[in-house]
Amino acid sequence: MTKNIINIGLPSKGRLKHDTINIFKKKKLNIYSERGERDLFGYIKKLSNIKVIYLHARECIEQLSLGNIDIGFSGYDLYKESEVNIQNAILIKKRYNFGNANLVLAIPDLWIDVQTLLDLDEVADEFKKKKKRLLRIATKYPNLTRQFLYSKGVTQFQLVQSLGSTEVAPFTGTAELISDITSTGATLKANNLRILKDGEILKSQACMMLSKFSLKKKGINKIINLLSKKI
Repeated sequence: MTKNIINIGLPSKGRLKHDTINIFKKKKLNIYSERGERDLFGYIKKLSNIKVIYLHARECIEQLSLGNIDIGFSGYDLYKESEVNIQNAILIKKRYNFGNANLVLAIPDLWIDVQTLLDLDEVADEFKKKKKRLLRIATKYPNLTRQFLYSKGVTQFQLVQSLGSTEVAPFTGTAELISDITSTGATLKANNLRILKDGEILKSQACMMLSKFSLKKKGINKIINLLSKKI
């Protein structure tokens, strides 16, 4: 990366990309790409020292921790899911009022006797005694899910990595319940799942983050302050 260029990582797709780009537009900092919408790089006419790089939201976190980008926009959930050494290399500079979602534990509607984590713990114990195996939880957030359940005294479970639509896991035999991110709960409901009454693991939102490697970089505070001001 060029020494005097400030590299900004933006989400490469979805609503998070759209809403993040709007932050720049409202500051009259229009991002343009030389090769159209599919270009992975962008620029700002008024700020020749800025280079925009479109990355997967998870990759924004990783590249910030390595110092490969200076500023990045991603979800708080992905930041907290990352390893401690990665989190320690990043500063959260601003939280925005978009990208709001909750990481939750959800179970099939048919589990009418399971309403709370205490109920789940009892089911997990019975599951191990009768079926001789652990209760399986499908998730893309193993670190947060494990930490949450252990903190609540639930230990008899096995995490199953979800690579696609986590909601289908209980109905394909992949897992008994899920831990997943949801904004309205509509997708869970449509898939005959419901959130445990005390099953909220984390509240998330879009954040602007700064790599600690870039703290003393020329011009970094100016752009941080510009993007942090109320719109």
